[in-house]
Amino acid sequence: MIRLWNWYKQKSFILKITSGFILGVIVGLLFGPAAGVLAPFGTLFLNLLKMIVVPLILLTLIVSVNNSNPKELGRIGGKIFPYYLLTTAIAVLLGIWIAKLIKPGIGLSMPSTDNFEVPDAPSTIEVLMNIVPTNIFQSLANGDILSIVFLALIVGFSISLMRHSKEQGMREKGDLLLNLSEAGSEVTFRILNGVLQYAPIGVLGITANSIGNQGFDTLQSLGKYVLASYAGVAVQMFIVFPLILLIFKVPVLRFFKNVREALFTAFVTCSSLGTLPVTLRTAKKAGISDRVANFTLPVGATVNMNGSAIHFGVGVIFAADIVGYDLTIGTIIAIILTGTLAAVGTAGVPGAGLIGMSIVFTQAGLPIEIVGLTAGVNVITDMVFTTCNVTGDIVGAAVVDQSEKKHHDYQAPVTEIPAKTATK
Repeated sequence: MIRLWNWYKQKSFILKITSGFILGVIVGLLFGPAAGVLAPFGTLFLNLLKMIVVPLILLTLIVSVNNSNPKELGRIGGKIFPYYLLTTAIAVLLGIWIAKLIKPGIGLSMPSTDNFEVPDAPSTIEVLMNIVPTNIFQSLANGDILSIVFLALIVGFSISLMRHSKEQGMREKGDLLLNLSEAGSEVTFRILNGVLQYAPIGVLGITANSIGNQGFDTLQSLGKYVLASYAGVAVQMFIVFPLILLIFKVPVLRFFKNVREALFTAFVTCSSLGTLPVTLRTAKKAGISDRVANFTLPVGATVNMNGSAIHFGVGVIFAADIVGYDLTIGTIIAIILTGTLAAVGTAGVPGAGLIGMSIVFTQAGLPIEIVGLTAGVNVITDMVFTTCNVTGDIVGAAVVDQSEKKHHDYQAPVTEIPAKTATK
């Protein structure tokens, strides 16, 4: 048994997770809805990932803030946020353009609105106010990611001020808190290693349940919508992102080879936050410094939604085709602006996809009931949308890290992962 376990651990992560995915597809197709009996294995995997996300974000951001100076963090933030806005706007435009070519809504009719309810969209003020938690323990327990990011940043900055205090006692306390945070971060990554060993079984459960319940019947009725979604993501991932990498002189093939584990995990789990632990690991393999990765990737997982932006672009043309509404140039420009803000503004909000689609539809004067028509294929389209989201996060971290190498205070990353914690 020990020999078998050692053999399993030596296999690459991408091989193990791919095997789980292929087996899940086969089981789902063979057994149909009965494959749902494996769903608890997938739920357990997602729960384990969610369990590790909160301490991972909290501790890595605290450590990252203390390993960077305020000037450096301000410089990184000044680069990454414009990148988020630009790539998200491009993604909305791509979704609109490709959907205009494919015309996914032609031939479909307005859906029934029975048993479908769009969540209420929070106002901008509410979103901003909710970032500051009234109860930090409640935010940690509920997994309010934006609040946790805010908490980690202010705690990190406070520890940094203590460590640079003129009082020796205060400096010692600050160093103690940083050491505790670093130790906690190391424990978190060791737990993560164990979770990733279970990943193939979890992927098998998720895939078998999804394919077994959805099958390919829904794809046949909404095939053009799914095709437009996949095409938009393909252009963003294999044309837009590589061009950005080339502009910043990041080797494209090597980059995608190093981050493929995170992309595959995102495809299977349909969760940017659930993929974050793997994303951070692959960023190190891609040579991205911890200073940049530990700051940009947790933030990107909550506010950078390129795939969701494509979703909005395709969705609005899909709805316009169904109701026979010709969009003007002015309306399309407004959709691009609204879709960009909706993708960023609804990140981390429950039901974000439905809320964002509803916001864009309202801006375009389209019936939000059509949002319900796309719900049946969400499990299929969310795979590629999430993969695009995660790709955009890592590309952003890579180009910012590349630009940071020009500064004198940049420190080269350690690209080798310790043997005890590495997943091949």
